[in-house]
Amino acid sequence: MSTPSGDIVTVEILGQRYPIRSSLDVNYVTELANYVDRKMQLAAEGTEGGDSVRVAVLAALNIADEYFRSRQASGEASGSENRLVIELEQIVEAALKRSSSD
Repeated sequence: MSTPSGDIVTVEILGQRYPIRSSLDVNYVTELANYVDRKMQLAAEGTEGGDSVRVAVLAALNIADEYFRSRQASGEASGSENRLVIELEQIVEAALKRSSSD
């Protein structure tokens, strides 16, 4: 079922409700939100203090890393994207180490 352009789908991520204006299928938007919620929960487990911005950034980096790795595995990645994947991985690892020592 597609929502007409401009409909609002309310999703919950890390206990917060967000109204999302979207023309995408409601189930698809909900699936995306559930995925982001799981990624943020995993990032929150590795982050002391529960800073939501830090959790969101770590989750975003992990999702970007998955995306780039997926593109690389499917043969779509260029040399610069391969380099970005390695750099992203290093950034995520450094951020996780820093957040666990804070």
